[in-house]
Amino acid sequence: MSEEITATPEQEKEIDRQVQALQRGVVEIVPEDAFREKIKKAVVTGQPLKIKLGMDPSAPDVHVGHTVVLHKLRQFQEFGHEIQMLIGDFTGKIGDPSGRSETRKVLTSEQVAENAQTYVEQYGKVLDMDKATLYYNSEWLSQLMFEDVLKLAGNLTVARMLEREDFHNRYTSNQPISVHEFFYPLMQGYDSIAMDTDIEVGGTDQTFNLLMGRQLQEAYGHEKQVALTLPLIEGLDGERKMSKSLDNYIGVDEEPNEIFGKAMSIPDDLMIKYYKLATDVPLADIDQLEKDLADGTVHPRNTKQRLAHKFVAMYHGEKEADDAQRYFQTVFRERALPKDIPEVEWKGQATVPVINLLVELDMQPSKGEARKMIQNGGVKINEEKVNDIKTEVDVEDGMIVQVGKRKFTKLTVSE
Repeated sequence: MSEEITATPEQEKEIDRQVQALQRGVVEIVPEDAFREKIKKAVVTGQPLKIKLGMDPSAPDVHVGHTVVLHKLRQFQEFGHEIQMLIGDFTGKIGDPSGRSETRKVLTSEQVAENAQTYVEQYGKVLDMDKATLYYNSEWLSQLMFEDVLKLAGNLTVARMLEREDFHNRYTSNQPISVHEFFYPLMQGYDSIAMDTDIEVGGTDQTFNLLMGRQLQEAYGHEKQVALTLPLIEGLDGERKMSKSLDNYIGVDEEPNEIFGKAMSIPDDLMIKYYKLATDVPLADIDQLEKDLADGTVHPRNTKQRLAHKFVAMYHGEKEADDAQRYFQTVFRERALPKDIPEVEWKGQATVPVINLLVELDMQPSKGEARKMIQNGGVKINEEKVNDIKTEVDVEDGMIVQVGKRKFTKLTVSE
């Protein structure tokens, strides 16, 4: 910070309030003194800070793990700061190599555009997108001349790049690293120059990329941004990072019953972490909840049910959350069939292989997935478990097909 700024006692209170609130759930702030100084400057001058979140639309689904950083942005937004939502439509064609053991597949412009639109819609479930500014890094990255790229690359050594754990592991295990992957953190850092970012937010797996923004801003004569990292949240298996590919995720766009049911399978020892990082429940309430759990005042099941209700309410609304809770209690706690099973008119064969039946009803995405579900004991016909993948089903009017714990379909057969 180049100039000394003096705050009044009242402004100091507001600075303290913002710093304390914005540090909630944060793993690291680099550097902490600059973070406070930036907040101070914003409070004293009335000029909001520019808070950046970059997102490469490499996949169309947003899950609860992604919302950890979104809730932090929402806090900044509530304090009046400007949210810079960067759509990496240029970098997204390459894909962030962070945490990868192999080179990502290059996406087409059409895939990136489609995924980006989905991201914006789903991020709006947490953020006020009307008060966020959207940026697309193709606006400046596609304009760079090769001379500009060489200048950019001159700010980073190969040795520094190989300090990254993912690149180091791939290099030492003789796994290929494409040269274009080295440009990813450079491009992300250049985004911060183009956007004049004050603070960049990301998961702990983004630390290298966020710090690159600081390094490049300094090299190009800009005031350096502050890097703020947040923890990665474990998925429903309680061990690995939440990911759709690992099938341990809760998608923000999933059906209310699915979200509620998945949330009820969160491991008990992760409940408080989910409350702190993935909801907007006041910290004081969470602290009290943690104490109540420790002394046995509340039951973990009830605490988890409140969390499940909160998730559905956040992404679908209070009424839908109430309905999902009743559905869960009916199906799982009372071991009864739900009353509102969706009905599907069956126009297929009178006798059909059970695997084909599941696929044709869209209850499984493929025959392979249907086969695995049957083998794992997850398929019932009229409440009787199907054990043989070669089972032939005689379709009857009113027949109920169940897949897993939450998917039900009632068949109607016209005469």
